[in-house]
Amino acid sequence: MTTSTKTPGRVMNATEPLIPEKSPRWPLSAIIHLLLAVPLLTWSGFFTMDFILSGIYTFPRMSRGITLTLAVIILSYEFIYKEHLTRYAPMTGIPALKVVLYSCVIPYMVGILGLVMLVYLS
Repeated sequence: MTTSTKTPGRVMNATEPLIPEKSPRWPLSAIIHLLLAVPLLTWSGFFTMDFILSGIYTFPRMSRGITLTLAVIILSYEFIYKEHLTRYAPMTGIPALKVVLYSCVIPYMVGILGLVMLVYLS
C-alpha cells in the first residue's frame, strides 16, 4: 500500500520519483568556487611568493602580505568550507576539506609555481 501526500494542486505517491519543476541552476558555492575563488587564490599565491622572493621586507609590503594571507584564509573558510559543509556535503557526500583542497589550496600552489617558473625561466 502506498501512501500519498497532498501538495497544492497535485497528489503525489511516495513511490513516484521526484522530478524537479525548475531548470537546474548552479548553486552559489559553485559560482564562487569557479569565478571568484580560483582566480583570486591563484593571484594571491603569485603575489605572496613575489613578496617572499623579493627580499624587500618593509613594513608596508609585510603588512600587505600578512593581510592578503589572512584574507585568503578567512574567505576560504567562510565561503568555501562553511558553504559546502552546511549546504552541499550531505547531498554530494564530498568532504568539505576536499573541496577546500581543490578550490583553494591547489590554485594557491599554482600561483606560487607560476611565479617560481617565471623566475626560473628568466
